[in-house]
Amino acid sequence: MEKNILPEAERSFNQTILYGKETTALDIRTRALNYPMFSNYQVIMVKEAQALKKWDDLVGYFEKPVKSTILIICHKFENFDKRTKAAKEIQKNGVVLTTKKFYENQLPDFVNEIATEKELKLNPSVANLLIEYIGNDLSRIANELEKLKLNLKGRKEVTLDDIEANIGISKEYNVFELNKALAFKDVLRANRIVEYFTSNPKSNPMVLTLGALQSYFSKVYLLHQNNLLPEKEIASVVGVMPFLLSEYRTAARNYSLQKVENVFSMLHEYDLRSKGVNDTGTKEGALLKELVYKILH
Repeated sequence: MEKNILPEAERSFNQTILYGKETTALDIRTRALNYPMFSNYQVIMVKEAQALKKWDDLVGYFEKPVKSTILIICHKFENFDKRTKAAKEIQKNGVVLTTKKFYENQLPDFVNEIATEKELKLNPSVANLLIEYIGNDLSRIANELEKLKLNLKGRKEVTLDDIEANIGISKEYNVFELNKALAFKDVLRANRIVEYFTSNPKSNPMVLTLGALQSYFSKVYLLHQNNLLPEKEIASVVGVMPFLLSEYRTAARNYSLQKVENVFSMLHEYDLRSKGVNDTGTKEGALLKELVYKILH
């Protein structure tokens, strides 16, 4: 909206960016009642509006908005309370759009869509590595793909080497490969990855590794519970790309439902220990080695 509603030539006179912490409801109302200069519309965008106070001061404007003012209120991190008088008037005379974070099974389509827009080609392994590493931070995914486009200098195909060189994700030693090593009970490979994590703690913080393990074993748990469904339905329920399903089936064979539940308990325990609960200061690397050993045995 900031870049597309008004032509660039009209923005200096008719586009205003405000922040909830730095403005007041009365100031927003006063600006919204003004008329545009040399344009059909003025745009007022209030960012971080969750910090705005005295919403009631805007109710009168919401009841009778100025048609030449496009007022955009961006309310982040928490839901806007739709029970308030202000919210009810906005819904009568405006549009309320609520966006939710993507579920994991929606991320592959998003990554491929953004890559296509940027004229990049990602094979499933590359796309999955990005998703495993970044998660559902859509802005960061888009930014990293833009960085790749610039650094590839016209080349379209993105390889694992490109990911390692430009985003800093090791193609051999990452949480994606650790999960895979655990799934296949590849003790040597799992230990090598843990050693790498221990030697590079800033690039591989314990909290992110635990989160990745929790996410992975949650999918294995879902596979156990839905194993009788048709193949396509299982992939959808588990939330993985179909080509990865065979790996998760291997993990399910190697980890019974009871073992997966034990893994969840261990992850909770080691999360607390990494934060100093019931632990006398064991380093994260040692905790991770101990945890991986217990998962594998």
